[in-house]
Amino acid sequence: MSKPLAERMRPRTLDDYIGQEHVVGKNAVLRQMIESGHISSFILWGPPGVGKTTLAYIIANMLKVPFFTLSAVTSGVKDVREVIAKAKSGGFFNAQSPILFIDEIHRFSKSQQDSLLGAVEKGIVTLIGATTENPSFEVIRPLLSRCQLYVLKSLDKDDLMGILRRAVTEDPELKQRKINLTETGAIMRYSGGDARKLLNILELVTNSTDAEEVEVTDVLVEALLQQNPLAYDKDGEMHYDIISAFIKSIRGSDPDAALYWMARMIEGGEDPQFIARRLVISAAEDIGLANPNALLLANAAFDAVMKIGWPEGRIPLAEAAVYLATSPKSNSVYKGIDHALAEVRESGNQPVPLPIRNAPTKLMADLGYHDGYKYPHDFPDNFTDQQYLPDELTKTRFWHAQHSPTEEKLYQRMLSYWGDRFKD
Repeated sequence: MSKPLAERMRPRTLDDYIGQEHVVGKNAVLRQMIESGHISSFILWGPPGVGKTTLAYIIANMLKVPFFTLSAVTSGVKDVREVIAKAKSGGFFNAQSPILFIDEIHRFSKSQQDSLLGAVEKGIVTLIGATTENPSFEVIRPLLSRCQLYVLKSLDKDDLMGILRRAVTEDPELKQRKINLTETGAIMRYSGGDARKLLNILELVTNSTDAEEVEVTDVLVEALLQQNPLAYDKDGEMHYDIISAFIKSIRGSDPDAALYWMARMIEGGEDPQFIARRLVISAAEDIGLANPNALLLANAAFDAVMKIGWPEGRIPLAEAAVYLATSPKSNSVYKGIDHALAEVRESGNQPVPLPIRNAPTKLMADLGYHDGYKYPHDFPDNFTDQQYLPDELTKTRFWHAQHSPTEEKLYQRMLSYWGDRFKD
């Protein structure tokens, strides 16, 4: 029985690997590590069908090391321990440790991820994880700190066309027939940046006829797939497009659109936790100090979904979505922390002013730590003017109020405390 086209066309070398130039292109960091013959543990984060699994196989092949693979969907702690035991007792003398590839690592529970820590830290295995979800939410911090993170992108049109042309000219079965790529709009739209889905559609089209010559057209693709090209696909690029539309509708204060895009996600089988998490992020990023209650409500909706489950969970999620969409908006905090982070990266570790340093020892006190500190609660309105920023940044502003009714009160208070420093 013939293997599926996507498997037959799986690249075996980096030269055949299409896309992700920022990671494995010439002089890219991961490629340099691979070519050096030694890699450290890392996690690949990106949408489905962009080459995460393929890249792991290519690396193992190039380094010529034992390669173990587990799926987080079907494997448990016992499976992890068995693989680690094999790696430990195998007597490998390679400079590079055996590779353990875990697909969908975000589905591993905390205990399953904990079981990996020792082996990764001691170098018994080199972990390569693949995930479609943000690792900072789904991977435990100790494991994440032991791994590099590489973000893979959806394949663009040129990448997809390259894969199509390679398939029709190099695949042993397809090249025996004449495959004309007359129109590619539909096949591109349906694939959504997913190479696997692209090749599956091409295979469906070519298998639909025994004719030696096959003409790929938009009408043929749409007829064979028999679905709406805009249907929500929680595993494809449309997933990212619809969550983007959902967040932008909230940001743009359109509750009807927010409910519509939420309904699209719900009907598409989206994970309720993913929707709830995005609501919490939106409340902090887009509403912020203009209505601090938004974050409380979004977080309450998250908790409610976890407690009551589905389908009733759609109600608190919808309540939060409408509340956020109809709330006043401000991204002053979002911009403020990004400005502060940029300053820290630019100016480095600026010294803490002596008066606001802690002085837990006599030596520190003798050196002037904490000397001159004025306790704000000892002053009227619990405020007194003193320096909190490093000397070189005393005139630097990070937070700029956006003057919504709620935020205006905060701004006026700062203006009364600090005077000209807070005048925008």
